[in-house]
Amino acid sequence: MRNNKSAIEFGVIGLGRFGFALATTLAEAGKEVLVIDSNENKIKQIRNLTENAFVVEDLSRENLEQTGIQNCETAIVCIGEKVDVSILTTLNLISMGIPRVIAKAISFEQGKVLEKIGAEVVYPEHDMAVRLANRLTSSRILDYRVLGDDITISELKLTKKLEGQTVVQADLRKRFGLNIIALQRGENTVSEITPELMLHENDIIVVVGKKDNIKRFEKFLRSQPTFFRQG
Repeated sequence: MRNNKSAIEFGVIGLGRFGFALATTLAEAGKEVLVIDSNENKIKQIRNLTENAFVVEDLSRENLEQTGIQNCETAIVCIGEKVDVSILTTLNLISMGIPRVIAKAISFEQGKVLEKIGAEVVYPEHDMAVRLANRLTSSRILDYRVLGDDITISELKLTKKLEGQTVVQADLRKRFGLNIIALQRGENTVSEITPELMLHENDIIVVVGKKDNIKRFEKFLRSQPTFFRQG
């Protein structure tokens, strides 16, 4: 078990498909990750990415503390299927004083309990289903992420409707209530969106705004009439 008291960036408990993918992605990004699972084979698989990998069958507070997870800046509980274990483990992590505790939930009822005890909650299956549904039902929306009850970030591919217009001429903020936060053109990505930036067909823009406004803009991109061009 770990006795080092230095801070660790991330702790991941549970190496199911979600937890294993999460821990692997973090480790491959160069982040220091501590992982815990009851399955020794899964721990062996991930030890080539992090030496802080522990087999723990009983997720009691005492056993968790022996791994050193209390030194993590963020801990993620990825055992949503076992609701009682998920809630108790999350409660133990929060009581240890870990600054940020995130817990996976498989139902909104479970999520409400986790939120009540102070955890951030993620719904991986639900969120992926929403993103896929929006991609399937829209010809122009390439990706879709929910930020809150009504605010989303979406990637959209531009049509000829905005060809040759600048950001200020297109005026998406006034017309659609959307803000452009990034633009991709070929292999180049622009993150500083200036009013003079020219828009072209097949540019991919990343916008943030209300879901209904994004749908309205997507419908506009598919429509035939020419967009009124200022200036």
